[in-house]
Amino acid sequence: MRQLRFTKMHGLGNDFVVVNDLEGDTSPVNPALARRICDRRFGIGADQVLWLKRPIDSSADARMEILNPDGSSAEMCGNGIRAVTLELFRKSGKRAGKTAYVIETLAGLKHVEVRGEGRSVRVDMGRPVLYAEPAGDGELLRLPSTFVDAESIRFFEVNVGNPHAVIFVEDVARFLVEQHGPLIEHHPRFPKRTNVEFVQVLGSGCLRVRVWERGTGITLACGTGACAAVVAALATNRVAGPVTVELPGGSLRVEWGGPGHSVFLEGPAEETFRGEFPL
Repeated sequence: MRQLRFTKMHGLGNDFVVVNDLEGDTSPVNPALARRICDRRFGIGADQVLWLKRPIDSSADARMEILNPDGSSAEMCGNGIRAVTLELFRKSGKRAGKTAYVIETLAGLKHVEVRGEGRSVRVDMGRPVLYAEPAGDGELLRLPSTFVDAESIRFFEVNVGNPHAVIFVEDVARFLVEQHGPLIEHHPRFPKRTNVEFVQVLGSGCLRVRVWERGTGITLACGTGACAAVVAALATNRVAGPVTVELPGGSLRVEWGGPGHSVFLEGPAEETFRGEFPL
């Protein structure tokens, strides 16, 4: 029986199966295989599969393709790119003293830097897009009142390489993320679906965030979600940067200099174990 070699990794509990195919000798990771791998009872268990491949762009060190537990693809993953960068660093970069990498994604080329001998990874996430919102309160989204208490909710639409709907709430711990998340992800307003962030402002430089990820559901952390939350909070003067984002799995640091500037994300990544999975 053929076996697929993998590395299990995570960024603040947002966990991944990393398949290193830089040599080009690994079987393709298709949607059906991704669903098997991510299954937490009959597979390895993961929020996403990260397929590390040879880049198309010669200026990049590697290409990262992302598959969700439902078999769909994602353009970008902030925690995931830190994980694959750490994989590259530990495989060969550490011996060569290489700490800067360029990773090709469906959201474009991302510049990444390993810091502290691999204890932290900083990512240039690129320039975000914050779509116009009426009166600074956010766009109004109608919800089916048969499923939730409120018939509408206000959100800010942000793109940081992938789509996000950022919603500010008073107490994120008590907010019904499990009910609102899937309704918003699959709302007709978002024809390609969306990630959803529920955000509580804790202070001038701190946010608490829970995330419903597109194609995955609730996760312990989301790097792009943290960036989207900070962009919306800074743009509406709810906080001042840099910002610490508290997620269920830990904290990330996000910096943004405003329109025309890149968002920078910094946080840890860890290897859990290595193994083989039957094909």
